[in-house]
Amino acid sequence: MVGRDGERARLSAFVRAPDGQALVLRGEAGVGKSTLLDLAARLAAEEGQLIVRATGVEAESGLPHAGLHQLLYPLLPDTGRPDEHWRDEYRPDDPRLSATARAAFDAAFGRPDGPPPPVMALGIAVLDLLSWTASKGRPLLLVLDDGQWLDGASAEVCGFVGRRLAGRPGVKLLVAVRADTASRFDTAALPEAPVGALTDADATRLLDLHHPELGRQVRGLVLEQAGGNPLALLELPAHLASGPGDRATQDLLGLHGVPLPRRIQEIYAARLARLGDTVRAELLRGALDGAAARPGDGPAPVARYRMREVDEAVACGLLVVEPATGELAFRHPLVRSSVVQLATPDQRRSAHRVLAQLHREYPERRAIHLAAATVDPEEGVAADLEAAARSATRRGGARMAVSWLTRAAELSETRVDRSRRLGEAAYVAGQADHLGRARSLALAAAPGADESPAAVLADSYLALYREGEVRATHRRIVAAVERLRDSPDRRPDHPDQGPDCPDEVLDRLVSLLLAVSQYAGNRATWQRTHEVLATLGGLATERAWMYGSTWSDVVRHGAGWSRRVERASAGLEEQDPWDVTRLAVSAYHLDVLSPLRPYLERVVDRELDTGAMSSGIVMLHLVLLDQLALGQWDAAERTGHRALALATERGHGLFAHQARAYLAQLAAVRGRTAEARELQAAVDAWARPRGIGFLTQIADAVGATAALSTGDYETAFLHAIGITTPGAFRPYAYQASRTLLDLVEAALHTGRAGQARAHALAARDAGLPDLSPRLALITHGALAMTAEDDTEAAAHYARAQSHPAAERFPFELARIRLAYGIAVRRLRGAAAARIPLTEAARAFDRLDAPAWAARAHAELRAAGVAPHTPAPAPLPLTWQERRVAELAAGGLTNKEIGERMRLSPRTVGAHLYRAFPKLGITTRAALRDALTRISQPTPTP
Repeated sequence: MVGRDGERARLSAFVRAPDGQALVLRGEAGVGKSTLLDLAARLAAEEGQLIVRATGVEAESGLPHAGLHQLLYPLLPDTGRPDEHWRDEYRPDDPRLSATARAAFDAAFGRPDGPPPPVMALGIAVLDLLSWTASKGRPLLLVLDDGQWLDGASAEVCGFVGRRLAGRPGVKLLVAVRADTASRFDTAALPEAPVGALTDADATRLLDLHHPELGRQVRGLVLEQAGGNPLALLELPAHLASGPGDRATQDLLGLHGVPLPRRIQEIYAARLARLGDTVRAELLRGALDGAAARPGDGPAPVARYRMREVDEAVACGLLVVEPATGELAFRHPLVRSSVVQLATPDQRRSAHRVLAQLHREYPERRAIHLAAATVDPEEGVAADLEAAARSATRRGGARMAVSWLTRAAELSETRVDRSRRLGEAAYVAGQADHLGRARSLALAAAPGADESPAAVLADSYLALYREGEVRATHRRIVAAVERLRDSPDRRPDHPDQGPDCPDEVLDRLVSLLLAVSQYAGNRATWQRTHEVLATLGGLATERAWMYGSTWSDVVRHGAGWSRRVERASAGLEEQDPWDVTRLAVSAYHLDVLSPLRPYLERVVDRELDTGAMSSGIVMLHLVLLDQLALGQWDAAERTGHRALALATERGHGLFAHQARAYLAQLAAVRGRTAEARELQAAVDAWARPRGIGFLTQIADAVGATAALSTGDYETAFLHAIGITTPGAFRPYAYQASRTLLDLVEAALHTGRAGQARAHALAARDAGLPDLSPRLALITHGALAMTAEDDTEAAAHYARAQSHPAAERFPFELARIRLAYGIAVRRLRGAAAARIPLTEAARAFDRLDAPAWAARAHAELRAAGVAPHTPAPAPLPLTWQERRVAELAAGGLTNKEIGERMRLSPRTVGAHLYRAFPKLGITTRAALRDALTRISQPTPTP
């Protein structure tokens, strides 16, 4: 602590402050950060605080949440019984953590219940745990050393928590990181305290205190070489005394110009060289397994290698004994680095084999050691690495999986297995947005074969994502599918669809072919794709037919798929992220995306961080589309801008313009026509020359909606018929059915009642009400608007408004209610029109669609409702809706509500979707206030 008066004072104030806060100590290796952490821990102990310590481990920097597990493990219940899930110790009334927080910890630490949660969800759960711990009257200090080695996921959560501690008394986070090593804490926006070198006077005083016997010449050399680094001041004299004076001095001077941490490592290496082989082997196992991590106030969260019979290393100052626990730890991280660097390759491999056996219950840790332990091809090890890679992919570790698959390929015993695993690595690398690496891996899988399946996949993803190239990409994939279909190496009788079956490569090619066809969005491309699909026979999976039917033309091919999509959505946690996104795209086309959205929101941050980047961007698009449909437009706008920023940053022209198209749709429904038309023009100018019909159709739909918002019905009609002609639905134009209401309204307002009626009847005859809930709603709305008699109109208006899913599409429902109110006012008088017009006006106000709201309020004034007349009371809730809303307001999840009321979680969600608009709210957080406001008694069941 010589020369650290300023740091001591700041740490003392930090520890004793009543308010929660975070602090990062930053300095070079050996400058004394760990000693300052020790000081803070001692001061906190004197104050009666609970101290939890952890250390970042370089060997675990690629394992998501490994550091967070180490930090939180002492605070979690039942830490002494690793064979049982800690969550089993919670009683139903246990106040420590909410069910949501427990689920977040379960997911983050590898429990089977679900995937790792996003940073925000896990961060909130950590804050809850820390606050509960501190609320028991004992303040909490979290001490994290070597934060630069913390895995990315843990560092993100620590940053999130640290930024929010100010309002949580009794909880503090103290982190030490190296100044010369990049880490997530560099951008965490946490308060920092630099720990610099000692002044010349303080360096002299420290040296004299510990080595007063040094001669003047040696003393001057040490001071010059140490440069004020405390660790160097303590270690250099011992190095000089360990050998002949001239030789040791020459060694030291020979390292002049080498960074100081490296010089200190050389000193430790000299001590290690004098140890026996057995001791060095023990030290190596401990170093490779992270034994340098200081244990916390409880047992280690993962079994660590326990070094034995290493008294010799303790005696020479390489190891220390923790006084609180008696555990051995490396004196400094530089010791650990020296141990690893001094070992020969054979010695490191031998140590990794021992550690792989130690971690046989932890597949991903075992994979790390297996990959490093094996030299010659060994199929068993390669298979273990491949299995670990698949597990990592499903848990958001696609980037790590590429390394393991590449290593598995190197250890494969046959050429076929090597090529297959390299092809798998290339595919995962492409999904993780490492497109250049995907290309190189694909070529390595089949040297000299530019048209190998792996090469075609890698190149096609690059062409599609970056340039939006659909025409040439489609032709190339078709050729690859036909070659693979006719290949004599194909084994159609193979019982698995797993990684060792060539048909998985065929399935991936087919899925990409379908995606390219969807973006092309034209009849010729889809017909050619369906021809190829038909020639595959039993080789085409049900998923392929599902995507081919729902992505192409739901009017002609979508019947009967909704139930199958729901069944396929039952086990999302066990599916690869790209399979989840493909399934969710089918759900979007069938308007049943909402049940999948919670899962997408949980995993999207994980995929964008360490997983499949391209799938993560698609997930953002899907979340945006569901938010847009449900009327959550502010949230949709935030999601859209995030997706746009990510796609632009990654150079994905296709995804960037897709995000612009969705933002244009949002601007159009909100009446921001200038913004909508600017985005529409940008999308159209990029997509139309490339033949990307998927985006040009959205551009036309934006034009129609924007014109409807301003009352320019002629322009709206011209845009609508650019998508499809009245009375028909253009084949393979996915916006043809989605813009049904736009075309009908535009036609009616421009005197084309016959064309409007023909289009509504075409929707009915095509069976649109049976395809999706949204199509049912707008088809009955269109039939009501164009009905030839009042009885038919009233029947269709009633069917539209009473549809079970009507409230899930508030914008379309409000448009139908507005049209109904106008019709009723003209036919039955003002009084009868007030309720539907009020409902429409309230919905448009809530959605923030001012142009539509102004139209509804104008009709209300015509119906005799003064502008400031209070709106009618909220619509009454049914008994089940009221009960579900009360339980949800109490914090229960849909699953928990379903268990109490003997309903499925999906039915509970449907009740909430109907209750929200009746209460005038859009989130669960507003339920309690809304229920308090309404005065109606609870209805009788």
